[in-house]
Amino acid sequence: MHYSLLLCIVLVLVVSMLVMLGQKLRISYPIFLVLGGLALSFIPGLPSVTIDPDLIFLIFLPPLLFEAAWLTSWKAFWKFRRVITMLAFGLVLITSSVVAVVSTALIPGFTLALGFLLGAIISPPDAVAATSVLKDINIPKPLTQILEGESLVNDASSLIVFRFALAAILTGTFTWQTAAVDFVLVTVMGIAIGLGIALIIYAMYRWLPTTTSIDIALSFVAPYLMYLAAESFHFSGVMAVVSGGLFLSYHSHVTLSPQSRLQGYAMWNTITFILNGLVFMLIGLEMPEIMRNLGDYSKGQAIFYGIIISLVIIVTRILTAFGISAFTTFISRYIHVAQSKPGWRGPLVIGWAGMRGVVSLASALSIPLLLDNKDPFPYRSLILCITFIVILVTLVLQGLTLPWVIRLVGLDKVEPAVSEQEQEAKIHQHLLNAAIDLLESQYTELMKQQPMLQSLHKQLSNDLQLTRNFLEAEDCNEKERHSTLVYNSIYLELLGTQRDRLFQLRGKDLFEDELIRKIEGQLDIEQEKITRESGHPGH
Repeated sequence: MHYSLLLCIVLVLVVSMLVMLGQKLRISYPIFLVLGGLALSFIPGLPSVTIDPDLIFLIFLPPLLFEAAWLTSWKAFWKFRRVITMLAFGLVLITSSVVAVVSTALIPGFTLALGFLLGAIISPPDAVAATSVLKDINIPKPLTQILEGESLVNDASSLIVFRFALAAILTGTFTWQTAAVDFVLVTVMGIAIGLGIALIIYAMYRWLPTTTSIDIALSFVAPYLMYLAAESFHFSGVMAVVSGGLFLSYHSHVTLSPQSRLQGYAMWNTITFILNGLVFMLIGLEMPEIMRNLGDYSKGQAIFYGIIISLVIIVTRILTAFGISAFTTFISRYIHVAQSKPGWRGPLVIGWAGMRGVVSLASALSIPLLLDNKDPFPYRSLILCITFIVILVTLVLQGLTLPWVIRLVGLDKVEPAVSEQEQEAKIHQHLLNAAIDLLESQYTELMKQQPMLQSLHKQLSNDLQLTRNFLEAEDCNEKERHSTLVYNSIYLELLGTQRDRLFQLRGKDLFEDELIRKIEGQLDIEQEKITRESGHPGH
């Protein structure tokens, strides 16, 4: 027990150090962690690492999916629902079929059922890998929203195909009609169970006297309840978590207090960072152990098969993305679509952003050692090895070159119709107008008697004027824009001075530490607001 705890602590420390180094080298942390884990695995005397698939499916996957669903824009998800559906379901089926045909022709003795199994394992791209690469690159927001939406659903579709292919191998029977009906049933019932549990948690949030700590604890328990409930009935746990997470996120403005939201975001950011970091680190650490257990195949053969199949799924994804683009252009003549002319640059980037990761790893490791008749599962070690090579090739090759591809096609120079800063300022303007209108319509007489209300009205009016100045500066000359930036810079400096003085007051017996921490939190929130508006670094 002590050894396991110590190992986890050491891994978290190593992950943190490698992420910091990756940031310094401007390399996306999933790529750097896999390479770092692979390098560490060759250190003499280091114990071999074997990952339990239940650890991924039961411990890691539910919270990672829930956090991704929570942060997904339902509005964007619905807007691009057709493209997301074609990528999440159509592309998974196409990739599984193409891999089945190619692997059967490439690997002697490999059956079509085994090919579908391998295709289902390596079909879903990893959400974290793509978004971590894209977060520091200026690309059109719709591309990121489509990739995030796809990654929410394709895990479920690939795991369902994996389940059917595995059942066909174990039982020796397979019928398309039954599989199609079961596919729909598993998906729909998974969504229903997720929404049912989400409604229960929603009711607890709304009508029970929960505290901030209880709110956060419920949000942490929710994805596990959804996943385990669905899986216990043999329905899709992934779809349960995704649907439940989207529902609770959409209603969070009425179910959670401001303090619960602020503390919850901080907690979830930390948890997902640790879980994602550990998973990608473990992928690299496990690679040599997989290569040592290849059985009848040499390392050279396994690497050759893995590289060929990696190239196949890369080409398949790019061609499918172009096909979806062409279909969207065609169907836009008859129905309304979000983008009637997607062009070729966006589909190319979507096609190239197909890095594999966590779900592929867990699926491959969950293949049983024995068939129902107690014979060894055929080609299990080779499938594991090919999966790890595909993860490594797509993460490193596509992950490192994705920024270059974006710059090559010029998508980094495409400016949105309205910048995020301008949108934020306009939202802020609407909120300030609403607050001022309320004061002036309902509390006019009270304002004349209450100096504090007069001060509040003046502060809101000043904030509104500053916001208008910022919006005007967006359309005016550089001098006015510069004055807004200077204001934000000086304001940040004033907050820094206040923080220094607060630290001095902490050493005096006149003030309680609890109050000092409370005011420090208020300064932190104010600084975060100005930092977001100005683009200044946080430190």
